[in-house]
Amino acid sequence: MGYRYLDTYYNKNKHDTYYNSGIGSDDDYPRKLCRYVFQKFGMQKSDVLLDAGCGRGEYVRGFNDLGLNASGIDRENSGYDAELNIRSGFDIEKDRFPFDDDHFDFVFSKSVIAHLWNPDNFIKEIRRILKPGGKIIITTPDWNSQMHIFYDDFTKVHPYTPVAVEKLLKTYGFSDARADLFYTKPIFWEYPWLKIFSRLLQLFGPPKKIHKNQFIRWSRELMVLGSGVKQIQ
Repeated sequence: MGYRYLDTYYNKNKHDTYYNSGIGSDDDYPRKLCRYVFQKFGMQKSDVLLDAGCGRGEYVRGFNDLGLNASGIDRENSGYDAELNIRSGFDIEKDRFPFDDDHFDFVFSKSVIAHLWNPDNFIKEIRRILKPGGKIIITTPDWNSQMHIFYDDFTKVHPYTPVAVEKLLKTYGFSDARADLFYTKPIFWEYPWLKIFSRLLQLFGPPKKIHKNQFIRWSRELMVLGSGVKQIQ
């Protein structure tokens, strides 16, 4: 089971796995998120990117399709396409990443740090392998909006808020560190004015159960999107 796919639920005695990825039934979500990140962070074709905790590699493929030189790292082979440049067998909480210093323009990590007891090695290794001026981009569930259901996923061990993510990045020497609330549904990226309805729903407070309606669910269950830059020495 890969890091991203620690978000799993098993349906009784079946071996079906349901991923708490924030995408609902949108199978095209990885491509959409990759394009959003590509545009938001000013990526260029041929930039070198690592997906740390890449799971099955959907985001590695999504970034490659945009012209980046993308690769991934994860603990286990989670059923990814053999054509993807993914290295498995590494414990990102403990092991040195199998890359040279100053190698990547971007390191992207989606919904991983909440599963790490201690992010020390993870963040230090990301900083080591980033080029000077390179950028870390991470997402994680927002504790303030998911506090009642956060531990319903028993594999999550470390909650974060935007303030905590920003302080984490600053503590490990990233400049221009910032973290903001992130709405995971693509409709909010395309039509930002819809956040008005989302904020009205948020007046009811953090949800105490997962809502079946995807718009309502991801209006109230928010993520944190954090980023920082490796300083040029």
